[in-house]
Formats: sequence, structure tokens, C-alpha cells
Amino acid sequence: MDERTDVDWTDADWRPGSRRLLRVHDELRYAQGATQSERVIDGLPNYHWLMSPDHLKRPKVTLAAGINAPKDLVACDGTRRPVIALRSSPWKAGHETNPWHDEFDLDHGHVRYFGDHKPSTIGLPGATKGDRLLLEAARLHSGTTRAERELAPPIMIFRAITVYRAGRAVVKGHVEFCGVAIIERLEHVVQRDPDTGRSFPNLVLDLAVVSGGELDSVDLRWIDDRRNAGLSTSTALRYAPDTWKRWVREGALAIPRVRRRMLASTVRTAEEQQPVPGSEDAAVLERLYRFFDGRKHAFELLASRVAAEVLRESGATYREGWLSRPSGDGGVDFVGRIDMGSINASTPVVVLGQAKCVAPRTGISPEQVARVVARLRRGWIGVYVTTGSFSKQAQIEIIDDQYPVILIAGGLLAATVVRMAQANYGGDIEELLKSTVDDYGKAITHRRPEEVISI
Repeated sequence: MDERTDVDWTDADWRPGSRRLLRVHDELRYAQGATQSERVIDGLPNYHWLMSPDHLKRPKVTLAAGINAPKDLVACDGTRRPVIALRSSPWKAGHETNPWHDEFDLDHGHVRYFGDHKPSTIGLPGATKGDRLLLEAARLHSGTTRAERELAPPIMIFRAITVYRAGRAVVKGHVEFCGVAIIERLEHVVQRDPDTGRSFPNLVLDLAVVSGGELDSVDLRWIDDRRNAGLSTSTALRYAPDTWKRWVREGALAIPRVRRRMLASTVRTAEEQQPVPGSEDAAVLERLYRFFDGRKHAFELLASRVAAEVLRESGATYREGWLSRPSGDGGVDFVGRIDMGSINASTPVVVLGQAKCVAPRTGISPEQVARVVARLRRGWIGVYVTTGSFSKQAQIEIIDDQYPVILIAGGLLAATVVRMAQANYGGDIEELLKSTVDDYGKAITHRRPEEVISI
């Protein structure tokens, strides 16, 4: 744990009413049967003491399910939901109990979180308690009045982590705090169970993680106040982060300005751009490289489809165009377009893509990225997709020169291919690759990039 300025989790002089700061990336002990009086268990802060210290005499805010919340509170000015605590368990992803993969990009303040509808659930999303909580909260988070947004329950995000104790990996009983979030978007989606192949409906949330105050932290007295029936909803904001208060005042327009962003983390190491060694994604990436090593031109179609998937996941309306000819492409392997705006008021933006199939962990140099940058006109954007990693200098030049280029390295490529296979090929990556090779020849054309605007 990082050293703190004036809050020490083991401080014997801690007094009721003092602030309890919870920082993004703090690791907490979530022990079965733990009391609300122990501040530290096994050398880590006790989750139950932090969320519901014993002197407050309130029930625990558990993380037993993926979506958790204390009961509605009848306060002096009406009824409110104090908080919703989300738990993501990456080690369960792909199992029947959790056949989906939540996505975390805390450096850019974004989490994509799936509801708790399962293949065995009868009915539409909302039939489960968790999905009902999300639907109720989403209505308030999208509220057009300050009164609605004051009622909106803070979304506190936690994810299960593995810790090492005495040289042994301990999978259960520990969580990482990932921040407080606003529900930016709620969608109804259809997912496929990787075990049975059955399709089922679910909810998915795009969550905007707000930047914290001092020490990138949340003062948990804010949650205490929201659970205090004697305080009005407005008064219960007194310990909320300033970013949350701004969103309450201004609404959705404030989200880009209150979203958490870690500027120093925009340059990533080669290791950070690749899958974890030994993981499923690492095996998939190696498989992609070996499959396309003798047919690297066909990799351009996979890169085009991966770019489309990544852009659509960001909320963009993306339309795939075509592949350029294998020779004489001038730094452009595929072309697409993004339609910016709404249905009745939009403008197309040309997307130029470059694909490079190289051995995983091979570095992509600034000169290689510059080839696609040189082809960009005003208002166009570039996408570079590779099985390798982007060198530090290539990333720095993109950032310093403010080039509108999206870099998709091996880790994101592999993870996206896995999701595409699950969604469209019953999880069979071999079928996805076969389809890519079969469709490659039909995707090639000789057209100017700007012609994509008229398709």
C-alpha cells in the first residue's frame, strides 16, 4: 500500500467521525465472517470496517454478488439508494456463473460492466435483482434535473485480485478498489455462453470513473452521510468528490471534464502492451502470428475488423470500407469511416488503417507509424494494428505532435479477437481465421480513401 499523509489504517488513535480515504488501486481484505471493528486483516485494510465501521451500527455493504446495494433509505426528504457496489471477478470470466468479460481502463476513466443475467435466467434483463438495481440507477444517472442526479447512487467499483502470501497465490478474499463512477450509457445486448453456445440477453454499462480529490481518493464519510436518514440528499453531498458535485450541478456535459485521466500512463511499456505471459490471450496472440506469418496480407482484413470492433466499443458509429492492394498502398492497408453526430446531424470522418503482423513483442518504430500519419488529411484519423508493441518513442511522438492515430498493440488485438470469436463464431477462433482468409480477396479494391464518405 502507498504511504498516506494523515490517514494510517493501523493508527490506534483513530476516532469515529474521522475521514476514511479509499484510493484507486487500494488492495483490501474481503474476508468471510470478518467483523466491522477490525481495521486490518492479514496486513490489509478490512473492507467491512472501511465501508461500515462498527460505531455506525449499520449493516454491511457486501460484495457477495456482482451487483450489491444496501436497502433503500427513507430519509428526511424522501427515499434514496445510498450506494451500489459492483464486484468484477476476472478469474470467473468465461464460466457459466460469469460468461462475460468486464473491461477496465482506469487510466482513462472507463469501465465496461455487464449485468447479472445468465444463460439460465428466465425473462428479460431486469428479472434479476442486480439488473433491476442497474436499471433504476441508470434512470437517475441520466436525469436531466439536479434533483434526480442528487438521488443517483454512487457506483463503487471493486474487482477481485490474486495476492501472494508466503509464496502462495491466494485467489479469493481480496479486492482492489477501482473508483466511483457515473453510469454514462446502458445498453441491452445479446451474449453467447461460451460453454453451451446459447444466446441470452443482458445489460452492459459504460461507466465513467470520476477523478478523486486528495490522493486520488474518496472520503467514505460521503457514503456514511448517504446512509444517514437524518440528512437530506443535498447535505449528504458535503464529503463527495468535487468532480461528483460538478456532475450533479451540470449533468452529462460535465462528464468529459470530471472523468479520471492519468496522463503519465499514456506511454506504455512493451510488456504492458502484450498479454500476460501464459494467459489465454497470450496463446491467442501467438496463434494469430503463426497463422498469418505466411499470409500477412490477409492479416490486414483481421486488423480492419478488429479496428471496427474497438471503435464501435467506444460508442462510435463505424462503417468498414475496403482493403488497399497488397503493393503500392503508400502506408494505408484498410479504409473505413466514422459518422460523427446524430442520425439527423452527422458528418463522416475518414479512417486510414495500417496493419503489421510481426512476432509478438517486436517493436514498431516511429518511422513505421509515420507512414500512416503522412497520409492523413485534416479531419481524418489513423489506426495502427499490430501483433507487436509500439516503441516508447513512437508513442511519445504521437502524443507530443497530437497526431490523431489510435494504436492497437498485441494485447488489445488478442483480447478483441477473443470477444469477436465468442460473439460471432461460438468461441471458435479457427472459424474466425478461416472466414478472414476466405473474405480477403473480396475486400480488396482500388479506390481513393475519400470515396468511403459516399458509401
